[in-house]
Amino acid sequence: MLKGYGAVILDGAWLTLQLALSSMALAIVLGLIGVSLRLSPVRWLAWLGDLYSTVIRGIPDLVLILLIFYGGQNLLNNVAPMLGHDDYIDLNPLAAGIGTLGFIFGAYLSETFRGAFMAIPKGQAEAGMAYGMSSFQVFFRVLVPQMIRLAIPGFTNNWLVLTKATALISVVGLQDMMFKAKQAADATREPFTFFLAVAAMYLVLTSVSLLALRQLEKRYSVGVRAADL
Repeated sequence: MLKGYGAVILDGAWLTLQLALSSMALAIVLGLIGVSLRLSPVRWLAWLGDLYSTVIRGIPDLVLILLIFYGGQNLLNNVAPMLGHDDYIDLNPLAAGIGTLGFIFGAYLSETFRGAFMAIPKGQAEAGMAYGMSSFQVFFRVLVPQMIRLAIPGFTNNWLVLTKATALISVVGLQDMMFKAKQAADATREPFTFFLAVAAMYLVLTSVSLLALRQLEKRYSVGVRAADL
């Protein structure tokens, strides 16, 4: 059916999965940093967090990908000679894709995490402080576990969007399954067949993700449901 290109596209699908997981891991870190800034009592830090979230969410993903990949590469090659490095620096498409998607979706996750943190009663943090916990301990032992339960629905939506956004990275030369499908389509002149196969793979990936995240949501909601009973 795929005229011998099945293994090639599956190899690209594995690269796509690596890109999605690595980008989401970076986005989670940046999202937590972003929400920490936004909820900071220090005004300029809160302003910095708001600026990151607002600007990044207001620019199309494709524009940011092209800007960071080509603009970032140009910037590196302009700065490198000043530091004694005269060789041309060629950015790795995978690393650039991970950095770009992580940076973009970190802004979206900062909004998701912010909403989840604000839904936690303030008395929870005050109780932790009363027990003698430091601010760091209160954040990671009291607030984060509750935030996860509240953030899972929004996190699921961001994960699905990020997974689909990985297809955009093929424009900078990353040989993911979209790139491989395009090559196969050009060689066989049967674009419908190969892009339909890629669509099916994305659908499988998102379906499995939904099932896994649904189980995670159930796990974090067990105590809440028991308390409601």
